[in-house]
Amino acid sequence: MSQVVGIIGASDNPDRYAFLAAESLKCKGFEILLINPYKKNILGKPCYTNLLEAPLRAETVTVYVNSERFKGHLKSIIELKPSRIIFNPGTESPECYSTLQENGIQVVEDCTLVMLDSDTFKTN
Repeated sequence: MSQVVGIIGASDNPDRYAFLAAESLKCKGFEILLINPYKKNILGKPCYTNLLEAPLRAETVTVYVNSERFKGHLKSIIELKPSRIIFNPGTESPECYSTLQENGIQVVEDCTLVMLDSDTFKTN
């Protein structure tokens, strides 16, 4: 089975990094869970309000929302317990890092697109 990746702040705008990441992850064979409460679907995949609504458990979560919006997802992320969470440039939320780490979630500050291009994204 493919690695499951949740994308918080998924976008249908092809100029946004969240869209480019979703497209790249999908093309590379990852199962993507798109989190955007304002959209029905993106790239032919359904969108969810939060990660707990999704039918699969995300092993990795990549963030494309600002710190304030991210805080609204913190409780569901802790409940879900993904292996890691990637904060893309501009989305850093250092005030949440210790809470995530105390719950066994690896915190990564990096760019998902760069990680995919350099083949450092996969965890297993």
